Amino acid sequence: MMKKHSNRTPSRRQMLTVDYSVLTTDKPYKPLTFRIKSHAGRNSAGRITMRHQGGGNKKLYRLVDFRQGKIGVKGVVETIEYDPYRTAFICLIKYADGVKTYIIAPQGITVGTEIIAAETAPLKLGNRLPLRNIPVGYQVHNVELRPGQGGQLARSAGSYAEILANADGHTDLKMSSGEIRKVLWNGYATIGQVSNSEHNLVVSGKAGRSRWLGIRPTVRGSAMNPVDHPYGGGEGRQPRGTKRPKDTWGNITGGRKTRNKRKASSKLIVSRRPKRNRK
Repeated sequence: MMKKHSNRTPSRRQMLTVDYSVLTTDKPYKPLTFRIKSHAGRNSAGRITMRHQGGGNKKLYRLVDFRQGKIGVKGVVETIEYDPYRTAFICLIKYADGVKTYIIAPQGITVGTEIIAAETAPLKLGNRLPLRNIPVGYQVHNVELRPGQGGQLARSAGSYAEILANADGHTDLKMSSGEIRKVLWNGYATIGQVSNSEHNLVVSGKAGRSRWLGIRPTVRGSAMNPVDHPYGGGEGRQPRGTKRPKDTWGNITGGRKTRNKRKASSKLIVSRRPKRNRK
């Protein structure tokens, strides 16, 4: 569910935010949090090495368990919480042995739900089991690329991978982007889609909301002077004035494949993601 706001001010008129009524608490579990020092896009010498970063509200990092290594130990969902460092929601799990951990919250999970990670766990939302034991057609997230390493694929809000086939030690997964790739079937994955699936519909409404997130303004290259950008200069609004699209430093950025041809995992990609139709 998305939340619409009253139109009493220009900034509120177009604002569209996620409805956080699904969250059960606004305070994190302290033993699983710590503060990451903000460097505002600067290196050890204090020079800006990453533009458009700085400011933002203070936030605590939540230690999320992507591995879920407690095999065969049942856990219960205690809370569903917001995480300032990721687009998805997280949930606090209390295991039968008393240990508490954070995991990525699947879409539709509720407080009190029992989950388990095991070789032959029931095919239920939130349960975690090896890919080879999950039937074709199921949606999974937090997928391991290497067994025991912890989930690396399909972790952002609303994302999932669909299981297409299990054969010859590999599982064929269809990613949210449309790419189909092979993954070792001994790796674990969690059943279900990642929570907060409507995150992509958020409309900030005003520039200040970006500043709260630590995002500083981006200036168009065509609005700069020639000394500052290849697109700069001219009287009034001018065309690009250069054959190929370039970044601030003159590097060609458009129409060029960026994936390394010699990357070892390329042989595991069955089908690349389809090209977007440009309007």
